[in-house]
Amino acid sequence: MHNLITLDDFILQRPQDFPYDVKELSAILEGIAVASKSVSEDIRKAGLVDHVLGAQGNTNIQGESQQKLDVLADEAFINAFSSSGVICGIASEENDNFVAFNSERAAFGSYVVLFDPLDGSSNIDVNVSIGTIFSVYRRVSPLGSPVTLDDMLQPGTEQVMAGYVLYGSSTMLVYSSGNGVNGFTLKPSTGEFCLSHANMRMPENGRLYAMNEGNIQECEQGLVRYIQYCQSRENQTGMPYSGRYIGSLVADFHRNLIKGGIYIYPSVPASPEGRLRLLYECNPLAFIAEQAGGLATTGRQRILDIVPAQLHQRVPYYVGSKLMVEKAMSFLG
Repeated sequence: MHNLITLDDFILQRPQDFPYDVKELSAILEGIAVASKSVSEDIRKAGLVDHVLGAQGNTNIQGESQQKLDVLADEAFINAFSSSGVICGIASEENDNFVAFNSERAAFGSYVVLFDPLDGSSNIDVNVSIGTIFSVYRRVSPLGSPVTLDDMLQPGTEQVMAGYVLYGSSTMLVYSSGNGVNGFTLKPSTGEFCLSHANMRMPENGRLYAMNEGNIQECEQGLVRYIQYCQSRENQTGMPYSGRYIGSLVADFHRNLIKGGIYIYPSVPASPEGRLRLLYECNPLAFIAEQAGGLATTGRQRILDIVPAQLHQRVPYYVGSKLMVEKAMSFLG
């Protein structure tokens, strides 16, 4: 535990990792760190404080019941981003429309952030790992003007930074600014994120698959055959894969990033476009996956190449170890 490198020191030591002003990168990550520490503290006391645990009583734009922590997390991150001085607006899974920051300082901010404040929030009251997912873009509208919808609807290839925070047995911040992936663990005694997982690489192959198989008979036949392949001895390992499905995207993704595996959330008749949100969930984790040597597709198309048409667009999602995703795609045709 000696000579731990803090997140701030790491950024300053590697200015080449960010193609723009490293101070701007630092300001964005500082806001994410501050908000995530606040959210982490709320999660730790969720069973003890009435205003933290349980349903809010509202439904978000996704048609999902909002949890109290969803709202607290959304507010914490919006406050952090609005005070950064470099972010001109945000879009969040919890809000119908994007939010333009009105201060004169924010109007000259160069970045927008799209984020899911609390992924997997339905697992809060059963104490399962949850997370925050974020994606950062350079604005395309002129500096000094109000932020526009076009600033938000950019393909994933235009991301300048993306990452996630995992609230589990420890709180971890994982991010990439286009030059590899690094992970930082929150040190409770100092309240600082310290480098714990340098230059993270996703194994090209693995023996883990994550999918809700309860609706497998509703899936297209190519996917049914792929899951049968995973469960057989005919795959490249000669042993059935292990099914590991947590139901929190960040937690499932993080496990596969470390150990190798594939995560699948396909289209089904009830959700022909898929269920996961392109801008808030799929793009940022696809960016991380590719930076770590993995792959993310709809099953037929690279996720980062999709030009979004709406803020809350959904897509089928196959993400994980490169060879496993390619194998799944071969079954889909």
